[in-house]
Amino acid sequence: MIVAERKPFEEIKAMLDGYSRILVLGCGTCVSVCMAGGEKEAQILATQLRMFYAKEGKDVQVEDDTIQRQCDREYYEVLKDKIDKYDIILSMACGAGVQLASELYENKVVVPGLNTTFIGIAQGAGVWDERCRACAQCVLGETGGICPITICPKGLLNGPCGGTNNGKCEVDNNKDCAWTLIYRRLEKQGRLDNIRKIHAARNYKVCTTPSRRVHTAYEKEE
Repeated sequence: MIVAERKPFEEIKAMLDGYSRILVLGCGTCVSVCMAGGEKEAQILATQLRMFYAKEGKDVQVEDDTIQRQCDREYYEVLKDKIDKYDIILSMACGAGVQLASELYENKVVVPGLNTTFIGIAQGAGVWDERCRACAQCVLGETGGICPITICPKGLLNGPCGGTNNGKCEVDNNKDCAWTLIYRRLEKQGRLDNIRKIHAARNYKVCTTPSRRVHTAYEKEE
């Protein structure tokens, strides 16, 4: 899932300065799960803003709404009769959602309420760990399901480096060495021969941005 965190309130206030009709738009998927930009978080932020403007004696209208996904056009349909009421949209989605909202409402100012941090997994209540860089060259099948690009601070495709110390990383000795983890996982699986394989240098041609993927069922014939 995409993990994000709310921007500091001072930064949000600065982006909204000068606007009198504000929509705080929540997103009901990834950022809702990580408790950063869902319906509840949009309502809380809208309330905070209303309290701030009331205290400042400013006549600013702040409303909130939430759609299922801000990264899919179809979910914006419910806003079509509402959007003209606002001067600015404070998107509580990941960076992709902010950009789609900006594309759909080109005559509106759309600003981010969150900082998108990483693609990760839930480790427990309120805890998420980064696991994927979306690099388009997945090697998890060779490395026992542990991503060296993400888990290793150096992003080493062939490891370990000379700095591993008792299974810990020299960059941060509180973190496990990714290649020690890979070694132990492959050992459990009886696939230690994989550790001897030399991975070719990464092909950055496939990492060009922005990327696009079209499902084969939707490919147009030449």
